[in-house]
Amino acid sequence: MTSFVPPLRKTNPHLPFGDQRTAPWYGHDIISVKEMSRKDLEYIFGVAHEMREMVARVGSFDLLKGKILANLFYEPSTRTSSSFTSAMERLGGSVIPINEVHYSSVAKGESLPDTIRTLECYTDVIVLRHPEVGAAKIAADAARKPVINAGDGIGEHPTQALLDMFTILEELHTVDGLTVTMVGDLKFGRTVHSLSRLLSLYGVKINYVAPEILRMPAEIITELDEKGVSQAQYDVLTEEVIQSSDVLYVTRVQRERFKDTAEYEKTKDAFIISPDTLTHAKDKMIVMHPFPRVNEITPGVDEDPRAAYFRQMEYGLYVRMALLAMVLGKA
Repeated sequence: MTSFVPPLRKTNPHLPFGDQRTAPWYGHDIISVKEMSRKDLEYIFGVAHEMREMVARVGSFDLLKGKILANLFYEPSTRTSSSFTSAMERLGGSVIPINEVHYSSVAKGESLPDTIRTLECYTDVIVLRHPEVGAAKIAADAARKPVINAGDGIGEHPTQALLDMFTILEELHTVDGLTVTMVGDLKFGRTVHSLSRLLSLYGVKINYVAPEILRMPAEIITELDEKGVSQAQYDVLTEEVIQSSDVLYVTRVQRERFKDTAEYEKTKDAFIISPDTLTHAKDKMIVMHPFPRVNEITPGVDEDPRAAYFRQMEYGLYVRMALLAMVLGKA
């Protein structure tokens, strides 16, 4: 797998040659983790670690002063939207938030490509969340400015997967040799789809724990099999699985993805992680969750030092700061 090569069509021909034009990720879209190599991840995480240290020292700085981000969200979001806003503002840039698309020209029937072409007239980078798989690719093809996929339906969520990997590295200091157990909605969970693909770049074992109707899609299992990744599927979160896990990645059962409410009601409480669950876990392991949570992790787990999900959110800020700086040629 080769490293990213910024496409020429995204390069602004009116800018002078220099460091910005030759920066490794300048002008690049971030649409899918399928395009990423282990070398790419090392570069991203190196920049993210620098961002973490800079925020700790000075809080904010003017690296992206004069740059503008469009936050275009066709689906509700708390963490992704606000973390991109915070990331851009901590870097000295500005944000145009479009979180209520039914009050925008979209409600008048405007196409996604036209919306993208309009917004890039006013901005330097666009972050897009959309309910349809493939929407981010459509947007990127229409745009001359960088587009970052913030989730496309049940497809992918590359920036979440990147912050998840960064969390594992910051907390456990390695990925190779770990056993990662994913629990909950693995069929519709775009976060686990993207994370599984990134984990396949390392020497890991992945356990999938889900009801039969919410199992990891077969195409992802096959894709990772072809890469030689050790995988196992379970219907029950057994004591043995808990004991072997270095990372327990929990997802909620997503009501909005079900057409049949009765099916949702049957599966929503299939797995609930409580302090009792973790009595069988390693002392040095972490519990992660992309949030929002409903009741799949009880509040009693929050006080356990192995509960990493709020730290995970903070790590997301540094990763998104890194990505914005990179695609705008400042990293």
